[in-house]
Amino acid sequence: MIRRLRTVIPLVVGVALVGLPGVAAARVGPCFDAAAPLTVEEQRLDDVLAPDQPAVGPELVRLGGFEDDVRRFATRLCGTLPKEQAESAVAHAGRELWRAAVERAQRPRAWDSFDDRPLYWARLQLTKAVRQWQPRGYPLTAAERANLVRRVDVAARGVEDLRFRSGVRRVAVTGFDPFQLDGTSVRRSNPAGAAALQLDGKVLDTPQGPVVVEAAVLPVLWGAFDEGVVERFYGGAITGGARPDAFVTISQGRPGQFDVERWAARWRGGVPDNNDVAAKGTVPDAAGWPQPAHEFIETTLPAQKMIDAGTSPYPVNFNPWFCEWPIGSTPGVGAPDCRTDEPTPGAVAAVGGGGDYLSNESMYRANRVRLGLAATTTLGGHLHTPVLGQPASPTALTDPVFEAERRQIADQVVALVAVV
Repeated sequence: MIRRLRTVIPLVVGVALVGLPGVAAARVGPCFDAAAPLTVEEQRLDDVLAPDQPAVGPELVRLGGFEDDVRRFATRLCGTLPKEQAESAVAHAGRELWRAAVERAQRPRAWDSFDDRPLYWARLQLTKAVRQWQPRGYPLTAAERANLVRRVDVAARGVEDLRFRSGVRRVAVTGFDPFQLDGTSVRRSNPAGAAALQLDGKVLDTPQGPVVVEAAVLPVLWGAFDEGVVERFYGGAITGGARPDAFVTISQGRPGQFDVERWAARWRGGVPDNNDVAAKGTVPDAAGWPQPAHEFIETTLPAQKMIDAGTSPYPVNFNPWFCEWPIGSTPGVGAPDCRTDEPTPGAVAAVGGGGDYLSNESMYRANRVRLGLAATTTLGGHLHTPVLGQPASPTALTDPVFEAERRQIADQVVALVAVV
């Protein structure tokens, strides 16, 4: 379903930045065009749960303590920013937001430190600002603006914040943004993203010695995957000098349990993403990275060890399920053959253990680039978390049960990564 476009009002000299949620108190020049087109995700910044309540996204940004970060970014754009400095300026702002989010997650503040939503919505405020920005003294081409949006977004995900060091074991992990955000579900959180914020830069003590974790949060967007955001993080981890000992892609899966997925499949099933864009077919290559054409890639994570570790409170399951398009059939037509044994040589992948959405594709892409870069001693695989519910009241942003459930899931993710 395509989301209805909202009516917007251009800004004029001397008024507050009402077109940029989260910076209503900032008074700067007329440097934002509120009529500029936005993505479906960015339009959700206006969504409310009830007529007498503030918009959900900006309110979570405020509660999470990122309102000043967004305001400073808008003020910087509306100042004198030479064109040659624009890219570095937006990337710097993105990195600072990511680091502030990690610090907030790992140093409890007044608002729930396990809440991943303030980062998600603050990041969208940054990309919206760049999309509507009208620089002083020079125009931006569509390609230049798209590049600036991409730079601030990627930086604010931790993708460029890899700081592995030698002498210790290293694990690279990714979580995901919230998704399925229509209606009152605009409140959704993603425990995989919350776990990534808890893990980034953390040193885990294990019986075999310390383990350093670097993390990022992936978008729920087919287009960003096409542009290579997964390869940029995991490939960059391999080529950056201190090769990780393991990759763990993490996403939200089935209710009530964790799943270590056995197979990743080279197929997209067509479910719409956070911009209401659907994609179906073979997983595309990412330019600039080696892309071996495996139909299925099998996990090398120590699944049984993860099960036997006895982490709690949720059970941990090994999922060997997969589906393939039988040899001689037309991929994408009819029902695939689903089993739990081994893929048929020569058959086309249809569904991995993690499905045929971006969860599956994150595992596939991370491990495709791992194999393409011959990092065969690096373990790799996918962990699905239990599904996180929503606050009981349809007009509440949080409640104790919701917060406790998210914290339990994130804490168990940390424990399972330590087992890896």
